[in-house]
Amino acid sequence: MTRSLIVFAAALLLAAPATAAELPPICLVNAGMADMAGGGGMAMGSPDQAHQDLMAGMDAMNKDMNAGATATDLDVAFICSMIPHHQGAIDMAKAELAHGDDPWAKELAENIIAAQEKEIAEMLDWLGKQPK
Repeated sequence: MTRSLIVFAAALLLAAPATAAELPPICLVNAGMADMAGGGGMAMGSPDQAHQDLMAGMDAMNKDMNAGATATDLDVAFICSMIPHHQGAIDMAKAELAHGDDPWAKELAENIIAAQEKEIAEMLDWLGKQPK
């Protein structure tokens, strides 16, 4: 996702009425600042290694999700989009394990990795059974 698109998305989130599915304000404290500062997730200066690791693969995830969504069959398109989505969650969880400090967040990251890897395997198995 380009920085300008991130800023635009953050502006939409901030302008939209709050719902339970939206990010709480603490999540958006630096939204929009990253574009001006040239860093993903950092208010000033370049992102540190932890933030770089957290954001690594997000562009690839979005590209692959969008590509997967082009499959003709909607069920296949859904599954093909969900695989990179799950992989993005795994990659973010690995960054938490490498750089995070909070025991609860680290345990959540471990659970996410286990669950998402299992679901990716199930989705790949399902795709393998679909007509070509």
